[in-house]
Amino acid sequence: MQNISIDELHDRMDGLTEKDLILDVRSIAEFNEGHIEGAQNTGHEEVGSIVENLKIYDTVYVHCKMGGRAKMASQTLINSGLENVVCVGDGGMQRWTEMGWAVAK
Repeated sequence: MQNISIDELHDRMDGLTEKDLILDVRSIAEFNEGHIEGAQNTGHEEVGSIVENLKIYDTVYVHCKMGGRAKMASQTLINSGLENVVCVGDGGMQRWTEMGWAVAK
């Protein structure tokens, strides 16, 4: 499994295209409180149900609040046969907001 930090994801933001997806695996309530612009929300326990939808992307960046749920969700997706998954850990959305980076609501 490829792992990057939330800082690395932030650094890549300007280079992302419509073929890349940021998958926020936090709860709907957490997502609605603030999320990365353009992110899609599917709870970490439900990601197995969207595997087919994720096959169209070059890269799926999976993140959560701090990294634990992202790791579980990424493993589920990889075990389901996806090879385009990047697990974003090392701070997650908590660090994103602490750094003052843009948040959509």
